[in-house]
Formats: sequence, structure tokens, C-alpha cells
Amino acid sequence: MFPLDGNGGYQVERYYLDFDWQAPKTPFEATTTIKARSTQALSRFNLDFGGNTLHKVTVDGSAAAASREGDELTVTPKAPIAKGRSFTVKVTYTADPTQTRHRDDAIEDYGWIPTPDGTVVYPQPNGARLIFPANDHPSQRAPITFRITTPADRTAVANGKLVSRAERPDGRVRWTYDSEQPLSTQLVQLAVGKFQLVDGEGPGGIPLRDVVPDALVEPTAAYRKLTPDHLKWLQDKLGPYPFNRYGLLVGDTDLGVALETQTLSLVPKADLLGTKVDAERNMVHELTHQWFGDSVALDSWSDLWLSEGHARFYEREYSEQHGGDSFEAAMKTAYQAHDQWRRDYGAPAEPTEPNLFKRMRYDGSALVLYALREKVGDTTFQKIERAWVSGFKGRTASTRQFVDLASKVAGEDLEGFLHPWLYGSRTPPMPGHPDWVVDPAA
Repeated sequence: MFPLDGNGGYQVERYYLDFDWQAPKTPFEATTTIKARSTQALSRFNLDFGGNTLHKVTVDGSAAAASREGDELTVTPKAPIAKGRSFTVKVTYTADPTQTRHRDDAIEDYGWIPTPDGTVVYPQPNGARLIFPANDHPSQRAPITFRITTPADRTAVANGKLVSRAERPDGRVRWTYDSEQPLSTQLVQLAVGKFQLVDGEGPGGIPLRDVVPDALVEPTAAYRKLTPDHLKWLQDKLGPYPFNRYGLLVGDTDLGVALETQTLSLVPKADLLGTKVDAERNMVHELTHQWFGDSVALDSWSDLWLSEGHARFYEREYSEQHGGDSFEAAMKTAYQAHDQWRRDYGAPAEPTEPNLFKRMRYDGSALVLYALREKVGDTTFQKIERAWVSGFKGRTASTRQFVDLASKVAGEDLEGFLHPWLYGSRTPPMPGHPDWVVDPAA
């Protein structure tokens, strides 16, 4: 899946993004600097980089040859790079903040998403390359320093911590953010607009920072203030929150898609202007991702069920306890449709690229976790979950590793149980529910 995504031969150690943002839907000058270390001798190497207008590439300060084919930027340095050596790549280009691509699934549009007074970004699944040159694969994580210059009447935000806000002699403002922890490129967030930064505090003193368009501060306040409750509920289930801070970026867009961008979840305004039950479902879903998908990152896109399945599982469990629909009823409905979803969208751990973000990766994957809980019992299931998010905190992990860990914690080999659920063409019986019936696939 996405066979050209990601690149071998080196490991990114840090990205530095310098953006001279101008105005909505207006191209601006940008520089991406990449600190990397070679894992093999390199006479050339690739970066994922789509669109935009490329100007120049240097390696360790010397001009390098650069060519592009599709989204592949091939860089040939002046001299070969020996294995194990640190090197610095600098790419200068004109960024186009109107670049958007489309998927016919839950993602819809991705890349740069314009707002009335600025922009937000939707990098999932592989839209980061429309924003900056990168090793754009979910398993490739690195910290990022963001340096975004804006007009005085705009605010820039990004993942992590605001390091400084510096006013320049020309009246423009430079905002510097540090992601603090490594992150996958699909989890990057940077936004510019007429925002208010609303600070708060979560359980145990976790710093909270919501980023809200001026006109939406009051209309969204009641639901945004629920984040501390959501954090407490999830920490009681999963253990400590895995990052240094958290917050919501309220997206002033028409897209109905929320996104788990690391430490700063993007939530469209419609999610926070509707019913309390719907708002909380979406907020808990994105917050759950901070454990599953962000802290414990995907080893490959076939592991997406671990991220989206867990987010949907805890979203539905929370919602049932707070005025929403029955979790069991939702899982029974998913069970009935599971054979059809397997045929249409692939088994939970066997997605195809066009069907990556279809229903099987959401309720269909939550159903696998529901079946596991029914099999091992709630106490053992919670031990598995806590062992997963603590043992793989800040790392990438795969489906194989989840099955192995679940077996170890449960004290029994769960391969024979989980493999048909994850890869089979037919849905297995649901433990504890012999009356549940799967509708035949049409």
C-alpha cells in the first residue's frame, strides 16, 4: 500500500520548517531543513515532496542535484555520504497553501485546507508531502521545529510547545514551536488564522491549549471545557496521558473530518456546534488517538485498525456511559454487517488503499477489540491495553506485536482466536453472544 511512500537509507533526526506565510490562498516562501543520519552509504536519496515550486536543494551547505518524478524528489549530493554520518539537507521552495487532494472515504480532502482567514492542514494519510519535503511514512517519526512568520493580525500554531513569539521590525511576527516529542508526518499540524489561544489545565496539571477562531470562542466553550473530564476518564482506563500537553484546534472549514494531529487535535466547528453526545464522541475519539496512533505509532498502514479501532471502541464506550447509544447494540449491528464489510473493504488488518478509511477500520475494527474483551474478560483486557500503551509508548508497533503482547498478558496463545478476526474472509462467532448472526455478503 502506497509503495512509494517513505524512503530508505537514512533516518531523520529533526525537521525545521520555516514558513513566511502571507495571506489566505497565497503562495509563500518556505524552507525545510532536515537533520538526518545515513543508515547506509548514499550516492543519492529520496524525499517525498508533491506540488509546490522547488527552488534549490543543498546538502551540508553545497548545492545538490535534484529531480522530481511525481511525489518523489531525488537528491544527489556533491559527494557521497558515508554510512553512519550525520548530514543536513535544505530545500527552498514556494509553498502553495491551496494544494489539496481528495479521497473517497472518511478522510475526504487532505493537504492544505484554506479557512476564511488562514489555513489548517490535514496531512493524513500522506498529505504531509504537500506541505514540506519529508520521509512521509507512518512509521518514520522525528521531532519538528516550526518557525512560522505571519502578519501581526494572525496567530500561528503547531504541534507541541510555543517556544517564542517575536515581533520583527517590519511588523510581522515569528512564531516558534517545538513538537517536544517525535511524531509521524501524518500527525503534523500547523495553522494560521485569527485565533484566540484558550489555556486551561487537565488532571494532574496537564497544560491545555485550545486554538479557536475569534467568532467561535463562546459558541464552542461549553463542549471544549469537557476535555479535562475526557482526559480523566481515559487515564482511568489506559494510564497516564503520553504527552506534555493537549488541546483542540477548532477548524473553521466545511469539512466534517476531525484529525488526531499530535497534542493538538483538529476538530471541525460543526462537531462542536451540534449535540453534546455527538461532540463528546468526536472529542473522545481524537483524544484516544493520542495513546493509539500517536504515542504508539503505526508500523504500516495495515496496522490502522489498531489506531481507528481503539479510538472508536473507547468513543462508543464513553458515549454509552454519557447519554449515547448502547455500545453492545452498535457492536451487534457491526457484527451483522461484518462479512459484507470484509468483502467490500477488506478484513480489518488487510485494507486496500482505496478502502483504507472505510467503515471496517472504524466500527469493524472496534468489533475485533470487543470480541477480544469478550474472550479474555474485562480485567485481562484492561491489562492488555495498559501494557500496550505503556510498553510501546513513543514507538512504532505492529499487529503482530499486539497479538504477541495480548497472548503474553492473557497467559494463552491468542493467535488462533485473533487471526480469523483480523484476516479471515468470514466473521468468526462472537464469544458470549451465540445469538448474534452475520448477514450474508451480497
